[in-house]
Amino acid sequence: MRRPTVRVLRSDAGAGSILSVAIIGAVTALTMMLAPLYIGVMARRTVAGAADAAALAAADTAIGRVPGVPCDAAAAVAGANGASIVSCTVDGLVVSVTAERMVLGISVTAAATAGPADSTVN
Repeated sequence: MRRPTVRVLRSDAGAGSILSVAIIGAVTALTMMLAPLYIGVMARRTVAGAADAAALAAADTAIGRVPGVPCDAAAAVAGANGASIVSCTVDGLVVSVTAERMVLGISVTAAATAGPADSTVN
């Protein structure tokens, strides 16, 4: 006479459920590992956009379209975009800006330069 446990071990009933749980677990683990990478890439693009906008605002101020101090305008625009200005250099009508933002405890930076099309950087 056979034992019931031997028959249960030879049966493949429920194997699909176990496989489904394993696949769901693997997909969840992969998603959890890739989420910080995606957040970092997204933050990099956000900071790059903030640096670009800040440089454009500072260049508009430097050429006289908007009254004020170029680096103050850059700081205001970067702050509105969730970043802060690390450096701001005005070289005639050309402005170079570096913006920074902390994401997941890591500093993400981006640099941008703006000015009139016919100007050159010394």
